[in-house]
Amino acid sequence: MAKTIINRLSDRRVRTARVGMHPDGGGLYLRVTAGTGAFNRYWLFRYADRRTGKDRQLGIGQLDTVSLARARSAARECRELLLAGKDPVETRRLQHASQRLTDATALTFDQCAAAYIAAHRAGWSNVKHGLQWPTSLATYVTPVFGSLPVAAIDTGLVLKVLEPIWATKSETASRVRGRIEAILDWAKARGYREGENPARWRGHLDKLLPAVTKVRKVEHHPALPYGQVAEFMIELRQLTGPAAKALQFTISTAARSDEVISMRWPEVDLAAKLWTVPPERTKSRRGHRVPLSEPALAILREMMPKGADNIGHKYVFPGAKVGRSLGNRAMLGVIERLNARRQAAGLPRYMDPQQGNRDVVPHGFRSTFRDWAAERTNFPREVAEAALAHIDGDETERAYQRGDLFEKRRRMMMAWADYCASKVPGTGSKVHPLRVGIG
Repeated sequence: MAKTIINRLSDRRVRTARVGMHPDGGGLYLRVTAGTGAFNRYWLFRYADRRTGKDRQLGIGQLDTVSLARARSAARECRELLLAGKDPVETRRLQHASQRLTDATALTFDQCAAAYIAAHRAGWSNVKHGLQWPTSLATYVTPVFGSLPVAAIDTGLVLKVLEPIWATKSETASRVRGRIEAILDWAKARGYREGENPARWRGHLDKLLPAVTKVRKVEHHPALPYGQVAEFMIELRQLTGPAAKALQFTISTAARSDEVISMRWPEVDLAAKLWTVPPERTKSRRGHRVPLSEPALAILREMMPKGADNIGHKYVFPGAKVGRSLGNRAMLGVIERLNARRQAAGLPRYMDPQQGNRDVVPHGFRSTFRDWAAERTNFPREVAEAALAHIDGDETERAYQRGDLFEKRRRMMMAWADYCASKVPGTGSKVHPLRVGIG
């Protein structure tokens, strides 16, 4: 049997070899190719695949970085792998994959959270999301495992975040759980972790924690009794500025406050007395048409930019900075000012007696409107629900009733505007009796 000759090449030979494959023995080759103005020289280890018999080769490196001695050492390691029944190419691939995973584990949960938020922020229609995500994570998650590698997050750590707040702050806890789950799914998709998601609810955490609906204490937004809304509107009209006008408009339309502060002029058709909220800015992700009463139209005409003021103002109710909308707390600040004035004058604050006399909030006026519609008018329930942009009825019922009851809602909003302008709060000459809305 012929003896295999190894170490055929010398340092001088590898530096002067011409184009071609130059064997050193034992599967090690120096390959030389013609380059631009010079030769390219790099090492290969060639061997036959045990299963197929086909030739395979593994790159070891270029001559300028891998010396002859190092190349021979690498070739010897490859022969040892073959002797152990392992494929050098597959072994290299697995080593690289393992190294990538090891490098990835250096990414902490907080780093992944920041990357996730940056990647998805543009797609969030509600500006609150951009603030709530980092705030809630910083408050509840970061102190527990924010600095740990994302690959190390397990069920025990997730429960350590959720259990202390699951019963006392159930709504917040549920949102935090969903945010952790989304970030860990993102990290897995990017190759930063493996295995099941420890924040998954169905089939996992639902076996360890009670359902939110069983522990959550429903808290409604403090709402003004409808009998006081006319008095409130009289005082509100005495205030100036976009925030006060936005609150007037919110009450007049029974709209969600976040939809009002993000309202843009292209959504408004004054001639048709219509405001169309696009799907991406509604809670249900369905477009919503809002009929505009005369008081609502008057507010819009007053807010419409004129001349040079039109430059840079895309929002109907602009904030202090050009091109920015009102802040989330702007309308709440108006109510706080009204209550401060009343308290200074010795008058009671505007509060919700059914909510422990808590000060009313902008969103609560939707409940004020709904109570008025139910108790002071004969408008059908589905018309009031449509006015609030609630998805009413089951899926089959909605499939057959595809309209939005717009004309009936227009009559309802006109009646609501009249009620809000009553001369005597709750019982004035313009208050509509139960017969309103029939037909």
